[in-house]
Amino acid sequence: MVPAALAVMKKAVVLLSGGMDSATVLAIARAEGHECHCLTVNYGQRHRAELAAAARVARALGAAGHRTLALDLTAFGGSALTDRDIAVPEAPAGGIPVTYVPARNTILLSLALAWAEVLGAQDLFFGANAVDYSGYPDCRPEYMRAFETLANLATKAAVEGRRLALHTPIISLSKAEIVRRGAALGVDYAATVSCYQATEEGLACGRCDACRIRRDGFKAAGIPDPTRYA
Repeated sequence: MVPAALAVMKKAVVLLSGGMDSATVLAIARAEGHECHCLTVNYGQRHRAELAAAARVARALGAAGHRTLALDLTAFGGSALTDRDIAVPEAPAGGIPVTYVPARNTILLSLALAWAEVLGAQDLFFGANAVDYSGYPDCRPEYMRAFETLANLATKAAVEGRRLALHTPIISLSKAEIVRRGAALGVDYAATVSCYQATEEGLACGRCDACRIRRDGFKAAGIPDPTRYA
């Protein structure tokens, strides 16, 4: 038997936004013994402070590599996160909110899939959550299953027998459960940025949907909220 210390770690690509969910997923992937290559996408998001947060989190949690890819979705707009003429809502509203970025998760997962093929990684990790989230259609479990099917139909790796797996370990957890899981794995949530309109220094507004969900999660978990508010 190969000693655990000498075992070859399986490569994985982890989509890392810099928020609390993706940080938790990176910690989970590392705890499961994966060699994690983190991908952050600068898509022109309003909350650019999360890009610096992603770099901090990748370093702190021992990622094997971290790349930030530029892809300007402001050319399309259509979301409060990519069009500054659309205000970020500060009160809950019915339906899918204007912070939904058209096809964002499909784009991000496709980029992660492409890098995984190049790296020879068969595992993708993504921080989608279908419980305490804003109603985004591309965060649902059925979408994740469909994308995994697509990945295994569309790639040379899968056709040649190296099937790909899409892992969404927090998809059915409440925000409080995510906080507790990450805290147990040593995630420093003070280093993360969730706010949709954070300042350049990463200070949160405390009013948007992302701030509300995050704050309620810490409260329900019984863990002090380390978020830096403006």
